[in-house]
Amino acid sequence: MNTRFLGIPDLVEAPPVAVVVDVMRAYTVAAWAFARGAERIVLAGSLDEALALKARHPGWVALKDGPAAPGFDLVNSPGLLRSADLAGRTVVQKTTAGTVGALAVKEASLVLCAGFVVAEATARLLRAHGSDSVTFVVTGEDGQADEDLACAQYIARRAGGAGTDAAAFLRRAGESRAAAELANGVREGVHPDDVALCLELDRFPFAMVAALEDSHMVLRPRAVPSPADLPV
Repeated sequence: MNTRFLGIPDLVEAPPVAVVVDVMRAYTVAAWAFARGAERIVLAGSLDEALALKARHPGWVALKDGPAAPGFDLVNSPGLLRSADLAGRTVVQKTTAGTVGALAVKEASLVLCAGFVVAEATARLLRAHGSDSVTFVVTGEDGQADEDLACAQYIARRAGGAGTDAAAFLRRAGESRAAAELANGVREGVHPDDVALCLELDRFPFAMVAALEDSHMVLRPRAVPSPADLPV
């Protein structure tokens, strides 16, 4: 499998298969939202779009980066979201980098959104898809965020069938600038457990697939059986 690791500014056209990685925190939060019962996540292109969607659909839950703001129900923090009851709800998510990356590759035939919490399921889905070429979109810091790059490289190796020790990749993520900013309170809308939650390897057994639905980019969980669960 041929792999490329690109930042959002480096995307000149939609690749056939894209894995959009945002460890801290968009796609850790998305995974937690599904674990808390969310049916789907609509990825908004702007804060105004998120608020407009919420206004048209009052039962939807709007989520954003940073501090709490009028019109938004939640912030982009796994620690703050993990106790929310989202059973059957639609979540509208707008973040600084993660949602931007997914929208940048919306024309791809397969778009997966990932962090460490769904790494193995993502790798298994890539293996099952059998693509010869995969582009990993490293969303943070214009493609330089080490937590996202480490996660992308780890998933790429697992997708290639390599028996890769995750420890070094998780250590890189834990020592990243984003992790330090979250731990030191530089960013707003943060829970003390956020970094640890973002580094929980394979917490969830599903991958997350984004696709266009009625002109919106919609993220949904997809169960991916482990080899041990498959019939002999």
